[in-house]
Amino acid sequence: RVNQMANTTILNKDPNKRFGKPCVRDTRIAVEDVLSWLAAGMSTQEILRDFPELTLEDIQACLAFAAAYSERSSLGTKEME
Repeated sequence: RVNQMANTTILNKDPNKRFGKPCVRDTRIAVEDVLSWLAAGMSTQEILRDFPELTLEDIQACLAFAAAYSERSSLGTKEME
């Protein structure tokens, strides 16, 4: 099962930042940014080098968020809290 606790301390939504998209801590880096970089073939090490404000735990939280979203979507839940 996905670790939701990590997401609540690392990821947050601010309606005044990135149109309310979930972002990593106090950065303007959205979860979808991290997922897009990984999907494009960037390694975790490349992301950490290019974005030193991120940590390995941040990237793992983004992946856990995506897994939880997928799980909820497959159960028919339309919106992620």
